[in-house]
Amino acid sequence: MQKTAIKKFLLQNGLKRLNLQAVLFDMDGVLFDSMPIHAYSWTNALAALNIPFEEEEAYLHEGRTGSGTINLVFQRCYGRDALPEEIEQIYAEKTRLFEQHPEAPIMPGASEMLELVKKSGLKRVLVTGSGQRSLLDKLNLHFPGHFRPDNMVTAFDVKKGKPDPEPYLMGIRKAEAQADGCIVVENAPLGVESAKAAGIFTIAVNTGKLQDQHLIDAGADLVYASMSELQASWRSLLGVLRSTQLD
Repeated sequence: MQKTAIKKFLLQNGLKRLNLQAVLFDMDGVLFDSMPIHAYSWTNALAALNIPFEEEEAYLHEGRTGSGTINLVFQRCYGRDALPEEIEQIYAEKTRLFEQHPEAPIMPGASEMLELVKKSGLKRVLVTGSGQRSLLDKLNLHFPGHFRPDNMVTAFDVKKGKPDPEPYLMGIRKAEAQADGCIVVENAPLGVESAKAAGIFTIAVNTGKLQDQHLIDAGADLVYASMSELQASWRSLLGVLRSTQLD
């Protein structure tokens, strides 16, 4: 299955083989098990304004910038984008609710996965749509030695969030690589769309409430049930990624 998926990707992108140099990681739902808190916070911040928003929507819209999510909801409910002051008010309330919760735990398998990638001689780059400073500030605490400002892309760095390719195109540049030198680890359909639009082989880990089909439909090349499953498969997967080529 792995080799078939890689060959399909190579054929679709006119490549002979991957020249693997870096792994680009999403954050929420990949490194931190933070999506349940995000979903609760979005649902309740919007409910305060009598705007209906189901928790599943938070998973479907994960990866958008905060303003992008708010504008999407306002277009649906009111037929217009939110005003800047409305965005500021709603996002401030969402942040307040998020930060009331205990710290989001590390996703099982995430630390081990990062260490394996490091030992494989590959660069690690963070590409997140998050502007939640309480999580961003904890990266070095929980994943020491892996992420620095020069290998991180956050909501503060881009004009267009996921599913636009801009975040992952910037991630490629920060990795000092080309698209065929990177793979992505994502958990959200919009993140998968963003990575695929940037021309990158994309692995999805289904750590949330969505069906695998959501990730497959978004274009994921491979889907794993968890970060732990990906981490356990990494050595064999890396060998296939490095050795598979088209004749």
